[in-house]
Amino acid sequence: MWDFIVDRRDQLLINGWNHAYLVILAVIFATVIAVVLAVIVTRLPKLEPLANAVSAIGLTIPSFALIGLLLPLTGLGDVTALVAVTFYAVLPILRNAIVGLQGVDATLIESARGMGMSEPMTLIRIKVPLAWPVILSGIRVSLQMSMGIAAIAAYVLGPGLGAWIFQGLAQVGGKNAVNYALTATIGIVVLALILDLLLLLLGRLTTSKGVRV
Repeated sequence: MWDFIVDRRDQLLINGWNHAYLVILAVIFATVIAVVLAVIVTRLPKLEPLANAVSAIGLTIPSFALIGLLLPLTGLGDVTALVAVTFYAVLPILRNAIVGLQGVDATLIESARGMGMSEPMTLIRIKVPLAWPVILSGIRVSLQMSMGIAAIAAYVLGPGLGAWIFQGLAQVGGKNAVNYALTATIGIVVLALILDLLLLLLGRLTTSKGVRV
């Protein structure tokens, strides 16, 4: 297996980079979408049951089924992969963002308003910073989940290490079938651990000691 990796190290690095890039981009999009939706839900509490129901139902949709539904709209390639990974990435972040924003002490919000802060400023300077540790926990879950879904997205010619997994499955019984699948799987696990460590570091740098969870 080591010889297999050495002989294909350049392609392995390219696939690994593409896999990480797809997941990071999807999680960034998902974070923006989820936080905006969470802000709307916290301002309109009647929408909370709907948001929770959509999150729960969304997680039950098989990724292959979602990709199949997207194909007529976005075709084969990177766009379908990005949309599919982003869809699943939104769900855990949305739940955590709603919980985090709802958990902000109401007296702090009233104090901010009493000091003359507008609603947008209260959101940016009070609510989001205090809810950030909970939101970040959702982002970490989302990133780990997205790593596996990104591998499945290779079925529609999406970028990343999933291509080697499908190549290994297509060559079952062949000389390098196991090497392809195992190398890609281990690569995904390593990438997930590295990115999770980076998120932990980001949390340490962006969260004040008083609100760390």
